[in-house]
Amino acid sequence: MAEEIVNEESKGGFDIKSLPFGAWVGIAVATLVIGILIGHFVMGGGAGAALNKTKLTESELNTVVANYSYKGKTNQITAKEVIEQNGSLDASKDEEGNFAVPTADTVVTYARNRIISSAADAEGVNVSDEDIAKYAEETLGTKDYASIASSYGMTEDQVKELLKQSAQMNALRDKVVNGGEAGEAPEQPEQPEAKTTDDEGNELDDEGKQQAQDEANKKMEKKYFDYIVKLAGDQWDAKAGKWKAEDSSYATALSTDDLKGQFKKDSASYNAANAAYMVAYQEYSTKQSEISEQWTNYVNGLLGEASIALNTLVA
Repeated sequence: MAEEIVNEESKGGFDIKSLPFGAWVGIAVATLVIGILIGHFVMGGGAGAALNKTKLTESELNTVVANYSYKGKTNQITAKEVIEQNGSLDASKDEEGNFAVPTADTVVTYARNRIISSAADAEGVNVSDEDIAKYAEETLGTKDYASIASSYGMTEDQVKELLKQSAQMNALRDKVVNGGEAGEAPEQPEQPEAKTTDDEGNELDDEGKQQAQDEANKKMEKKYFDYIVKLAGDQWDAKAGKWKAEDSSYATALSTDDLKGQFKKDSASYNAANAAYMVAYQEYSTKQSEISEQWTNYVNGLLGEASIALNTLVA
């Protein structure tokens, strides 16, 4: 099951969309719940006999690989369910047509996702077909399930179900975060636009861009003033044309010796705008850390009520 598909993974040195759909979903799951303590799962006891094998035939795919208990209810997990969490059955076959027994990690991940999904249901977090289509468009660049399924060797129903679960997890996270102490998730600030063209609007080469930027760094322009005021929000008193408090974060950052005279009424420099951006990004990062901690605590609370017993510890 997927929790949240995030394009940020592609910034880590590889293109996430080049991965199999199931592997992509697996990375998304890890990203959403990173930091969760696995100790909230109590391993062992009550799952049944050990498998004593590392391969399964197609007729053995309904073999129970684990049981998990949550809120007093015990649920079985089959090998097929875990395998299909990460991709198609056809793609999972070896040359002899057999299937590797799911690893302990993937089984635990599957159980964890089902617990969070059940929590979403209990919280009344539902997603419509329109929500799923929008989510697919935002994360995969298309809402054509047939095309996605064809690209990843999966069925349309399987793709839609994974996206549905992923969208629901994302919606639950938004509900938990936006309704909690950390407050609403902020938008990441955009860095001020750098100088890339000459005065006639012609694109500059790299050397020209650097020279133009050096010249523009201290040039006073209204667009940078507007940029700073927008970032600063209620720290700026528009009517009075000054900071509401001289010791506020933006006022302090823009009062350094290096930036002296570079933020005035209706004009500011690129250097000043970039300093304001650094303030905004620091505040954004701090808020995101608070939100991440809040979500992690919520999920840990769910998992603290769960236990899982495995029939296999295959790595």
